[in-house]
Amino acid sequence: MQLQAICIDKESGSVLHTSELFDIKRPPLLHSMNSFASPTSVIDGDFVYCNFGTMGTACLNRSDGKVVWRNQGQKLDHETGPGSSPIIWQGLLIFHCDGTDHQFVVALDKTTGKEIWRRNRSGKMDPTGMLKKAYSTPTVLTNTKGKDELLSAGANWLYSYDPATGKELWKASYGQLGFSNVPRPIVGDGMIYLCTGYMRSAMLAFNYEGKDNLDDSDIVWRYDTQVPTMPSPILVNDLLFMVSDRGIATCLNAKTGEKKWQKRLSGEFSSSPILADGHLYFGNRAGDVMVVKPAAEFELVATNKLDSAVMATPAASGENLIVRTANSLYCIQQSDRSN
Repeated sequence: MQLQAICIDKESGSVLHTSELFDIKRPPLLHSMNSFASPTSVIDGDFVYCNFGTMGTACLNRSDGKVVWRNQGQKLDHETGPGSSPIIWQGLLIFHCDGTDHQFVVALDKTTGKEIWRRNRSGKMDPTGMLKKAYSTPTVLTNTKGKDELLSAGANWLYSYDPATGKELWKASYGQLGFSNVPRPIVGDGMIYLCTGYMRSAMLAFNYEGKDNLDDSDIVWRYDTQVPTMPSPILVNDLLFMVSDRGIATCLNAKTGEKKWQKRLSGEFSSSPILADGHLYFGNRAGDVMVVKPAAEFELVATNKLDSAVMATPAASGENLIVRTANSLYCIQQSDRSN
């Protein structure tokens, strides 16, 4: 199996160049709903960073696709394939490695690919390997003292690390079994919002304002009805929106957890909602993209049909909405209504 990065012209859709990153002789096991290239690549200036979990990480030049470096030193058993996406913080590329055998967070030098730090998970987990895995993506929080913290969701625990050194700053228990986490922690207005993952996902809201260390006593509310295990929630002003895997969309008051509305959208969901041009876009596994007003009262603006499943979260780029389905890549732009 060959792992590639493909550069596509945004205006025309034509392929500009293809970079061959890794040849994998014996691909790992993969869940039927996953892919070998599920982690989202990161663009930073003139460079693109592609992570394939245990199969390797590569940096390439954005303009010509030439490979700058490769690193295959972060080995783990995903059991169902890779899922955690990397982020860039200052000069580091940081990502999660939460497998059934090893669970750690790692930072690579973004210029050379050299491993700078690695931090093993310290929280107590179930001894069963499959209950130790996770697939979330880290988030950087600037705390009330102006210091950056790396928020990192693993099995059973939310961790905070110093992104420069990997030093663990604090950890907070979910208070329940939570593993195979996919949704990313989100931050806003002094709060951290986290979905706990399988077996039954709950939405936890932590208050971090004015605090150096958090634990489970800082959970200010918990919501456990139709909380997603795959799509990440999204915060718009003082409202928190989410859609469960089964297609139940919910709007909560972000400060109190009070339910504003809950409606069934058609189909099942893996991709996360995105806010673009004043609307929320929800794409399901049947290829339907529903447009919803980000308001305290439910309003479905439109439903659009694409050719196949929307598994990846769409991306907004200028006036364009980029949507990847199972079979195609779309660039969608609002038509000129004067014509």
